[in-house]
Amino acid sequence: MRLTVAQALVRFLSVQSVERDGKRNLFFAGCFGIFGHGNVAGLGQALLESADDFRYYLARNEQAMVHTSVGYARASNRLRTFACTTSIGPGATNMVTGAAVATTNRLPVLLLPGDVFATRRANPVLQELEDPASLDVSVNDCLRPVSRYFDRIWRPEQLPEAMLHALRVLTDPAETGAVTLALPQDVQTEACDFPDELFEPRVWPIRRPPPEAHLIDALAALVRGARRPLLVAGGGVLYSDATSALATLVTATGIPVAETQAGKGSLRFDHPASLGALGATGTTVANEVARDADLVIGVGTRWSDFTTASHSVFHNPEVTVVNVNVAPMDSLKLSGAAVVADAREALTSLADRLKGWRVPSDYETQYRDGARRWNDLVEVAYGAGHQPLPAQTEVIGAVEASTRDGDVVVAAAGSLPGDLHKLWRTRDPGTYHVEYAFSCMGYEIAAGLGVKMADPAREVYVMVGDGSYLMLNSELVTAVQEGVKIIVVLVVNHGFQSIGALSQSVGVERFGTAYRYRDPSGQLAGGILPVDLAAHAASLGATVIRATTIVELNAALAAARANAETTVIHIETDPLVPAPESNSWWDVPVAEVAALDATREALARYESERTVQRHFVRPTTLTAPESDSPS
Repeated sequence: MRLTVAQALVRFLSVQSVERDGKRNLFFAGCFGIFGHGNVAGLGQALLESADDFRYYLARNEQAMVHTSVGYARASNRLRTFACTTSIGPGATNMVTGAAVATTNRLPVLLLPGDVFATRRANPVLQELEDPASLDVSVNDCLRPVSRYFDRIWRPEQLPEAMLHALRVLTDPAETGAVTLALPQDVQTEACDFPDELFEPRVWPIRRPPPEAHLIDALAALVRGARRPLLVAGGGVLYSDATSALATLVTATGIPVAETQAGKGSLRFDHPASLGALGATGTTVANEVARDADLVIGVGTRWSDFTTASHSVFHNPEVTVVNVNVAPMDSLKLSGAAVVADAREALTSLADRLKGWRVPSDYETQYRDGARRWNDLVEVAYGAGHQPLPAQTEVIGAVEASTRDGDVVVAAAGSLPGDLHKLWRTRDPGTYHVEYAFSCMGYEIAAGLGVKMADPAREVYVMVGDGSYLMLNSELVTAVQEGVKIIVVLVVNHGFQSIGALSQSVGVERFGTAYRYRDPSGQLAGGILPVDLAAHAASLGATVIRATTIVELNAALAAARANAETTVIHIETDPLVPAPESNSWWDVPVAEVAALDATREALARYESERTVQRHFVRPTTLTAPESDSPS
């Protein structure tokens, strides 16, 4: 079949499907793009001809369209995603941040940036980076370190193999992340006789590697011998659709469950075994249980520093760590014993081995009492009644109260992820969508669009601070254009208040974190800037509701839910009212030499607090129990 490289690529992508547990669906939902000279004649022409089979969506920002694709992929449990195309130059480099978000979070997205001329007949072309050391380097090479697979298609004949490898990585639970196929702009338009078989529908099975039986036997023996076991649920529990298997296991055994940011929602908040969030943004009960745990089973977690409280949350010197993960790299963290397997398969197998066993009753009573005490703290934070401005915790409480089962909350970066991780009470899997692996400001609105596109029946609540909103708000226009409704709760606190609090804690006195005029001394400590973000959102086509109190916020949330169009709710909060403490720690070094008393005092605190940090270097091996049967 004689096609251009771009036509062949689009045709191939349109017939790729994935299958898991007997369910099959097309893998690509279409292509987001912004056209420039580097992709309009090739991919632009191909997408125009394939519009009925492979829908094109016009984005407003290249980074944002990758975020939208990532949000869509996460909401689809990695079973669907988008392709994203840009021109060579700033369009391509704008996707680097989005690619890093995808790869850090282990979420699939396909990037198709235009590239320089393969023939070099017009060098240097517009937007070409001229590297004096090598003419085969372009700005797209910036995408190499943040891509799980990168290829540049210098000749049409290279396309088939590159596409197959791209799909291999995108559909592999252990390898997935951003995949980049850089497409020289002249090669995109070149014709080639491609084999017809290349465009036949292809199904990629999503593998579920089972655990090795002897490792599960050994893990079951460890559990039976433990007095204070703890299971930590990461994002892999959700992506592998293992939430039912997890609930079955912990209901039968009483093993308590703490959750990472990506794993939040693995268990209902009111399940008797639920401890909520773990780590630096965790609940007091989860961190108390973690401190004394003698066995920690991490399932589908990458063990970020927030989850481990910078390697300080597990205090028991005899603690044993076992990691169940489909990715070998993650299975070895904290020097844990590795069970490389699909989360659902491993949890199901472990439940079979633990029939008839349950944690000690005094342990179960203790952690359940702790969970109830934490829930009481949440209720106090939600109803604080702070004046004259409400606290952010009250806003979170109002949003949570307005949601129904199945609704999704989306957030990323700043103080909202920490407060949501602690406080938000998840009722269904996939309803808590907070990007905290890369903690990317600007992810929120774009990702909320992707989440809504993945399941239009769900209400999607995007919670975003003014700092993140100012960084990336353009996809409000895309949502309006496509008729995709999201509810944006814009929390205004006049700056980067999460970093402001951190700055104060390390003795830097909130320097450079507030949106203020310069004062007579030349510092950014004058009056608050007269920025009207509500008016800005209205100018982008969104319906806007201003609220100043929690009563008004409740009414605004009800109105937004009733609206058919994207609605932005603007509310100002007091940034100095914190959420309940997690009684945990996070390693942020303090300047060792300083003129400021505040910095010297912070250094003394830091040197004292870091003594709780520990190294995890002790080797751990899973050894199966000896058989009772005669040899």
